Amino acid sequence: MLWIKAFHIVFVAAWFAGLFYLPRIFVNLAQVPPDSHAERERLLVMGRRLYRFSTLLMVAAIVPGLWLWLGYRIGIGPGSGWMHVKLALVVAVIIYHFQCRRLLHDFEQFGNRRSERWLRIFNESSVLLFAAIVVLVVVKPF
Repeated sequence: MLWIKAFHIVFVAAWFAGLFYLPRIFVNLAQVPPDSHAERERLLVMGRRLYRFSTLLMVAAIVPGLWLWLGYRIGIGPGSGWMHVKLALVVAVIIYHFQCRRLLHDFEQFGNRRSERWLRIFNESSVLLFAAIVVLVVVKPF
């Protein structure tokens, strides 16, 4: 079980690293002058690659997490209210991940309607989700 837990932690951390950086690319894309085609394309290539890699990391994080939850019954039974909240937050992170894909697609199609400020706030929201999940798993407050 410890090996599975270790791999889960590594892949979750790697997945979140992608989620921390990908929205930063969006902020940079929002700042690109309209006549700077090379810079825009370079950022789009970076965003596409990072999104694909982060998607693989997401799957690699979820599989051992499910294994721990369902196979070893971690977070099941009395005193596992923290797990219900954690799972809700994980669903929110998955939605956030796919929202990143939608934003990337908007930039690819010259259809971004989000302000630089909105993108900066969006960028920071993944940190809050990560912190909340870590606190729930470590502290198990309920």
